[in-house]
Amino acid sequence: MPNPHAPLPFSAAVHPDARPAARLTWDSREAGPDTAFVALPGETMHGNRFVDAALGAGAPFVLTDLDVPRAVRVPDAWAALKAWAQAERAKNGLVVGITGSAGKTTAKAYAAAALKAHFMPVFNTQPAIACFLIEFGACAQPLVVEMGIDRLEEMAELVELVRPDVGVVTAIGPAHLEQLESIENIVREKGVILAGARGLVGAQAAPFYAGIESYGFGTVTHAGQGLEVTPKGAHFTFDEIEIHLPLAARVQAEAAVLGLLLAREAGLNLREAAAQLSAVSVPGGRYRVHGGRFTVIDDAYNASPVAVSAALDALAGMPGRRISVLGRMLELGETERELHAQVGQEARAKADLTYGVGAFAAELGERVYRTVPELTAALLEEVRDGDVVLIKASRGISYTSEKRAQEGVGLDVVVDALLQLRDGIQ
Repeated sequence: MPNPHAPLPFSAAVHPDARPAARLTWDSREAGPDTAFVALPGETMHGNRFVDAALGAGAPFVLTDLDVPRAVRVPDAWAALKAWAQAERAKNGLVVGITGSAGKTTAKAYAAAALKAHFMPVFNTQPAIACFLIEFGACAQPLVVEMGIDRLEEMAELVELVRPDVGVVTAIGPAHLEQLESIENIVREKGVILAGARGLVGAQAAPFYAGIESYGFGTVTHAGQGLEVTPKGAHFTFDEIEIHLPLAARVQAEAAVLGLLLAREAGLNLREAAAQLSAVSVPGGRYRVHGGRFTVIDDAYNASPVAVSAALDALAGMPGRRISVLGRMLELGETERELHAQVGQEARAKADLTYGVGAFAAELGERVYRTVPELTAALLEEVRDGDVVLIKASRGISYTSEKRAQEGVGLDVVVDALLQLRDGIQ
């Protein structure tokens, strides 16, 4: 529990009315009676603009350079937050850091389940990680931290903050190329997580990191055995223990191998860990399989070439008519058209029907739509019982190195429309 009256690892003037909090946030909209607010500088405005709102919402304290009620007043709120996070993290015996061009969130979910660990929520920015470490660092349970990067030198900053005991790279592929510029840079930058820690890399990433122990299936250091993937899920063995993962594919199975390996090395009961893995639920939009008279694979949260390839592999293993619905992948730099064309070629090889929407729709699919509503209407007319429909794209807006906006597509609305059709809801 963040307590401003406990000894702090930085100099501060603590207002006498400041109270301990259950958690911290850098988003004033989340501040409340049990959630303190950290006023950090942003790209367009400073968090100090929202201090009064946080106090009005009942925040137990605010970390700021302003002289206000319930303030923990410091010269530099980010420097103080970082020092506090590092001090609390040092109290924990096992911190696992996970990065990669794809599969980070899935690996985090399975590693945390196997270890019975606290784990990062969806956001993985440095302020989010710092708040997480302050809240949970002193706990007896391990911590699992997702460490995503989109610019050069960022991983070194994250490693300095998190100082993981185990560093994991799930996969390597073209992602965030606007800032990272090349695959070689991606390999080097993500590899920083492996230095000075117990390093592990997924099977796909293993060729990029000679000499680092690998996990997954096939020719890896720590392998699951006998992987079988069906529409009902994935099944394999690890240390002669049978593992069943409902509605999972190879990516989830590899993440489960990582979790089991970490649990074994932590001295935990593997049978208990296996049972915990069978109940893992990942956030919406990250390879969620919705069965019924037709099957919808909701993988619409984000996309990169390596992630789309993995999703298409899973689709190819499904029975029935296979339909891919793909949208733009963001931050691919000058090679984006070529990379979209490569993904589209793979989709045509692995799916029976291919749809593309938005920018690069023609590269991504044979059936081309300019807007999501147009795509949705056509898809609802086409889908029939027994089909399997994969939905995947980048969503939201990102910016190139020249600050030129790139717009993804929100295909989550397509998922919702398909599920309503499946359930007979008009």
